[in-house]
Amino acid sequence: MSSDENPTDPIENAWSMKIPEFKPEDNPHGLLEESSFATLFPQYREQYLKQVWPLVQKVLGEHHIKAELDLIEGSMTVRTTRKTWDPYIIIKARDMIKLLSRSVPFEQAKRVLEDNVGCDIIKIGKITRNKEKFVKRRQRLIGPNGCTLKSIELLTNCYVLVQGQTVSALGPYKGLQQVRKIVEDTMKNVHPIYNIKALMIKRELAKDPKLKNENWERFLPKFVNKNISKRKQPKKKEKKPYTPFPPPQPESKIDKQLATGEYFLNETQKRSRKQKEKEAKHAEAAKIREEKRNKAFVPPEEPSTSNGKTSNSNVPVNIAELKEKIKKARGNVKIFNKNEP
Repeated sequence: MSSDENPTDPIENAWSMKIPEFKPEDNPHGLLEESSFATLFPQYREQYLKQVWPLVQKVLGEHHIKAELDLIEGSMTVRTTRKTWDPYIIIKARDMIKLLSRSVPFEQAKRVLEDNVGCDIIKIGKITRNKEKFVKRRQRLIGPNGCTLKSIELLTNCYVLVQGQTVSALGPYKGLQQVRKIVEDTMKNVHPIYNIKALMIKRELAKDPKLKNENWERFLPKFVNKNISKRKQPKKKEKKPYTPFPPPQPESKIDKQLATGEYFLNETQKRSRKQKEKEAKHAEAAKIREEKRNKAFVPPEEPSTSNGKTSNSNVPVNIAELKEKIKKARGNVKIFNKNEP
């Protein structure tokens, strides 16, 4: 059973344990050696860092940490002093300046100095090589109007910021573990809704005392990858009918020459035979090319002007009937006199 399925697991309890507070009385002599960390920041962060740097120095000064901002080199440096009594505060200060360089606002970044708050910078640039897929999956992590990112923050109690090719997370250590899993799964083409649903179900199951110590696997949604690559699919082999006899032995080169009679020919005859085969192939190819060229000169078929009606030219004519019709037509004609009124 994994640590994600049962909250009573010892590893899960270790993440949720409260860290005892470290006080100045625990280390009255301070630190003997000086430690320092430096990080670079992009040029577009220069203006913001200049504004908030007095506040950064004030917050770090409370823990006796010295902070320097170098605008020429574009770097931030933190170092311990002789009055520093907490040996781990320099690591916290290093995380703080890293978050500031990753576009995290000062109000959120200063929270990393607290004991029960940590940070995680997840690099997502190299998970997906295709640029279009990377942009789509990163947008899927943010969601429409940032609603997916907001739901992740509410469920994990962490502050999450997607910037460029990194995702900066800030919050409790258990929440950071969940955020990393969601981000990495999303960049591997697993929709974040699966992990969000799982976190919501776990939250409800943890409230039930009957199900608290049981396996939660049957309640959690399972992701099934339906987009299987055709190259990875195993080829289906057709089953041949069973025969007790072994398959026939394939013919060798000599057997094929014996069947065609080529085996008994000398070198001159073989060469002349190959030459004839080549000439026959060339002649056939030339004939096909000639037909293709002559297609352009073939006149198209002209449409018939009869409009589908059959002509009566071949029907025999009865002359006697035709004469009678003419006589009847003349008898019916009335001759008018000009003098009549």
